[in-house]
Amino acid sequence: MPITILLADDHAMVRRGLHVFLSTQPDMEVVGEASNGQEALEQAEQLHPDVVLMDLHMPVLDGIETARRLRSILPGIRIIVLTSFSDQDHVVPAVRAGVKGYLLKDIEPEDLAVAIRNVHAGQVELHPAAAGQLMHVMASSELSMNEAHERANPHSSIRLPEQERIGLGKETSHRPDMLTRREREVLGLIAQGLSNKEIAIKLIITEKTVKTHVSHLLDKLGLADRTQAALHAVRNGWVV
Repeated sequence: MPITILLADDHAMVRRGLHVFLSTQPDMEVVGEASNGQEALEQAEQLHPDVVLMDLHMPVLDGIETARRLRSILPGIRIIVLTSFSDQDHVVPAVRAGVKGYLLKDIEPEDLAVAIRNVHAGQVELHPAAAGQLMHVMASSELSMNEAHERANPHSSIRLPEQERIGLGKETSHRPDMLTRREREVLGLIAQGLSNKEIAIKLIITEKTVKTHVSHLLDKLGLADRTQAALHAVRNGWVV
């Protein structure tokens, strides 16, 4: 069964280009197009696509509100944002609305196809810049919660458990010395929001080598993707 996709963008040329490319993928089928958020809701209810690939800035109903409503009426639907904006004011509300992918329109076509497959399979796909914004928000939130805890308990030296501080699961025993020097360098650059290509240029290594380091550090940390690894590193103070 192909991955069924609904496209939502107010620019006809963007929809046409996406439709043409995605139609070349043997495991994907574009089942509908929408030019605004309201049309996306109506078509999603009618077509029940596996994935909605949509812009954030659309008339009638914007992408954030569209995502919220889609998740309410079709809880199992996977939503990927494809936009030109990577600032905090766009990234954070989109993730809170339930999107599973946040990509920028400069993405390479083949990378987009891979991202759609990954999101359909249950993974989260974030552009490095979007991941960086989320890490900044989470790190700031964690610091504020710890400061509030210390003010309320001035004689306590106990830090809040990680799962209470940020609500992302149990604290692990993974330590930075589990990683090689190069893996720590790669992790630090991921946490800064750099892509594999940018990391390769900065460290003067091949992009394939970067991918190998990322794979190794994910295995060692027991995490699913680079976004989780970067968040884990920031939360535990391994990188700034």
